[in-house]
Amino acid sequence: MNKAIGNRKTLSDRIFGFAILALSILIFVIILYPLWFIVIASISNSNLVNLGQVKFWPKDIRFYGYQQIIEDTRIWRGYLNTLIYVLAGTALNMVVTMPAAYALSRRGFKARNKVMFYFVFTMFFSGGLVPTYMTISSLNLISTKTILIIFVAVNTYNLIIARTFIENSIPEDLYEAAILDGCSHFAYFTKVVVPLSKAVNSVLVLYYAVYHWNDYFNALVYNSKQENAPLQIVLREILLLNQAFASGNGGVQGGYGQSSADQVKYAVIIVSTLPILCVYPFVQKYFEKGVMIGAVKG
Repeated sequence: MNKAIGNRKTLSDRIFGFAILALSILIFVIILYPLWFIVIASISNSNLVNLGQVKFWPKDIRFYGYQQIIEDTRIWRGYLNTLIYVLAGTALNMVVTMPAAYALSRRGFKARNKVMFYFVFTMFFSGGLVPTYMTISSLNLISTKTILIIFVAVNTYNLIIARTFIENSIPEDLYEAAILDGCSHFAYFTKVVVPLSKAVNSVLVLYYAVYHWNDYFNALVYNSKQENAPLQIVLREILLLNQAFASGNGGVQGGYGQSSADQVKYAVIIVSTLPILCVYPFVQKYFEKGVMIGAVKG
């Protein structure tokens, strides 16, 4: 009887729960609808889209935008280049970030605060675009795949997340026990720290992979060879060519060209974001856990 009374919700609890549910549904719709609109706009008649007649379902379905993208051979080379940059770049990022985070988390490392200050300093101050370009040019790395892989070897924000995770989530007793068993720092890091850091590793891999996938500015500035262009640059060129085609025609043909260019624009958004959206569900279960555990606790 007492248990039933204890589980009974008051009117204020029900109102609060309903308000939270309604707010969650509203936020979900606000986030989901723009994504859904881009999907239906990419296969609908762009004239109907511009007139506001396409709101929830596609109309006058056509796949001209996707056809233009798929038939362009540059898209497949761009996908391959981007895949190389994502895999090699993310692997390099993790190889640099996790050992650095482990070293900076060790209390026995006297200079760790000074070293961390130098890392944080780079978040607010940099050498500038021109000096950086001159440095890269002097190393003969301009227009090479290497520069797009190693340009950001470590992200300071991700380094802070990893360091905080190791400090707060891996007990110091494990380190002391490992040392008593004759473990070196390398063995402790590879056999204890890395296996216990799956959550934060998944978060960092996602962060770094998304960065490399969306990397546009570095490829635009430091690469001039078409064969090294990542997907984002290829999609930009396709979009610009279609817009030029649309603006170069007059009368009815110009209207048709603009309609085609708009459809290509929406298709480009889908092509560039779909792979990341497909990967995210596989690491989603680690995402929140890794971020929250790696957060600074008060």
